[in-house]
Amino acid sequence: MTVNMFRLAYVDFLSKDPTNMVEYYTDTMGYRITEEQDGITYLSNGYDHHNIVITPSDKQAIRSYGYQLDGKLSLEEVQEKFIASGIDSRIHEDAKPGVARFIELNDPAGNTIELFTEIDQPAVGFSGVGISPLKLGHVAFLANNYEETITFYKDVLGFTFTDKIGESFANFLTCNTDHHVLNIIAADETRLHHIAFQVKDASHQYAASDLLAKHGRPIIWGPSRHTAGSNIATYHRDPDENVVELYTDMDVYVPELNIFEPRPWHTEMPYKPKVWDNLSVWGTEYQFDLAKI
Repeated sequence: MTVNMFRLAYVDFLSKDPTNMVEYYTDTMGYRITEEQDGITYLSNGYDHHNIVITPSDKQAIRSYGYQLDGKLSLEEVQEKFIASGIDSRIHEDAKPGVARFIELNDPAGNTIELFTEIDQPAVGFSGVGISPLKLGHVAFLANNYEETITFYKDVLGFTFTDKIGESFANFLTCNTDHHVLNIIAADETRLHHIAFQVKDASHQYAASDLLAKHGRPIIWGPSRHTAGSNIATYHRDPDENVVELYTDMDVYVPELNIFEPRPWHTEMPYKPKVWDNLSVWGTEYQFDLAKI
């Protein structure tokens, strides 16, 4: 039995400006604060104890990514598999509000990953304020050793490879039926490229763009339909200058057939994973080069 996770549950930001980041996530994004402890703020957009964590720091970076396991293996059994693969990991008890137990490890790119089976579910609901995305959908990060990192997520953590942009630029992987939960980008450093949230539909996305304008956060790319994933996307920056994607219409992956569910905008039938040579199906061009964030 392999180690399998089924979703990206939370992202923990290290922030030089935590007050403005919390204000952005509550007033602009519509998240609710569920807990504040030791200066760290935990925010939820509906059900979980947290989907976003803001940790004060003297640097700007990602502290950790949290993934939920399918629960078929205990954390001890998961750790045994890591040990057998020569991977160092640590089980933490009561180290983080909302998640009583988790395994901490590092991927080959140096990202800290927290794997857990259970998270508290206070079900605070949607706030009705701000954008209120449906969910945290995916992250994209630059990796200084992307090939080893991709292999790690596939062979150790059970991700499935879907699309590419270029032979080595952007590499899309999923652990559920979303086209991608991870986008690993070839680079000479490791850092966040963007974090992405799903909105309900195109009207929700347009309304979000209007709201971002009112909050002084211009759209830097989009709206346009991506090639890999087919999602209609816009991008803006949060107060720490992290790039944030809002998207809808993400392709749905059918692993048993290695195809994506058919959609009217697909250019081929069946629509299968492939290598793309550009970012936009519509051919939209922008002054801002999304590939060079």
